[in-house]
Amino acid sequence: MEEVFSLRRRRKNLLQEIVQQLIENSTTFRDKTEFAQDKYIKKKKKKYEAIITVVKPSTRILSIMYYAREPGKINHMRYDTLAQMLTLGNVRAGNKMIVMETCAGLVLGAMMERMGGFGSIIQLYPGGGPVRAATACFGFPKSFLSGLYDFPLNKVDSLLNGTFSAEMLSSEPKDGASVEESNGTLEEKQTSEQENEDSVAEAQESHHPPEQERMEIVSQDPEYKEPKERGSKKDYIQEKQRRQEEQRKRHLEAAALLSERNSDGLIVASRFHPTPLLLSLLDFVAPSRPFVVYCQYKEPLLECYTKLRERGGVINLRLSETWLRNYQVLPDRSHPKLLMSGGGGYLLSGFTVAMDNLKADPSLKSNASTLESHTTEEPAAKKRKCPESDS
Repeated sequence: MEEVFSLRRRRKNLLQEIVQQLIENSTTFRDKTEFAQDKYIKKKKKKYEAIITVVKPSTRILSIMYYAREPGKINHMRYDTLAQMLTLGNVRAGNKMIVMETCAGLVLGAMMERMGGFGSIIQLYPGGGPVRAATACFGFPKSFLSGLYDFPLNKVDSLLNGTFSAEMLSSEPKDGASVEESNGTLEEKQTSEQENEDSVAEAQESHHPPEQERMEIVSQDPEYKEPKERGSKKDYIQEKQRRQEEQRKRHLEAAALLSERNSDGLIVASRFHPTPLLLSLLDFVAPSRPFVVYCQYKEPLLECYTKLRERGGVINLRLSETWLRNYQVLPDRSHPKLLMSGGGGYLLSGFTVAMDNLKADPSLKSNASTLESHTTEEPAAKKRKCPESDS
């Protein structure tokens, strides 16, 4: 620590010397006003001073960085839109959330940060595996990853239909074992053939000069490394099999959690059309729970809005767009900045409710109509007993 402080002092003294030298060499510095002199000194310090500040990663810092440098990777999602998603989705500790996102893992990392390692998150991913480049930048401890599950998106339909089974998951570990065995037999055959060829070559070339024998020894040196290479290759295959088996177990655990159909919330932020995703994933959410859908454009969310109204089972549907404008706040110079963001995307939010059984089952509706007819009929007037009079 003392070395760091000494370096800071040296850098500060060196910067002061540079600025002082510039002031002395300037012919117009003394003619400037006090405000202009301060501005000149700040400008020179900013030019010659390189300040690097190490900051703990957070959702706001990473979202601003991605939106400024690579907005296409996060579907042009602005940081205030991400904050609205977390608020509308009621993301908090202890929840069981479902997320389907193609924003390089930024939405997933924001949810994990807010939940603080308590609860569970099920991430649905397209393709071969989930993309978590932004999630890795948060630097979460291992305890946060224990409640994180992933499940392939192409197996959701089978899970909804009740046809999902463990055999539907990829059986790559078994294939890897067979490949390993076949590789072992092939290598043994190759080594035996090479030994036979080498013995024949040695018998034929025994009369060659010693220089050629030295060349043969040098060329045969890589062959002695083959057993080590084979051992490292087997270790790599075994490690790959172990990881695949762990991933398969996590997929089964995620399928069991989804089959309960009692998730506390759903967040969708992907480059795919939101309507089929939302209509299929809403079945895994418990009643009276929020859902949020993000899209860069308004038209897909309008279609999703109309489909949800026709389907039913949701209330408080709301399509919104956040408006953001930055302000410069300085003494006597506070004003909105001239340049502002054109748009940060659109959000469709709402709450799930239990579907009306009368709409789903016509037999129940007929029974209900008979019940209504019985209740609407007025009962016959009862005769009032007159007390017997003693006569």
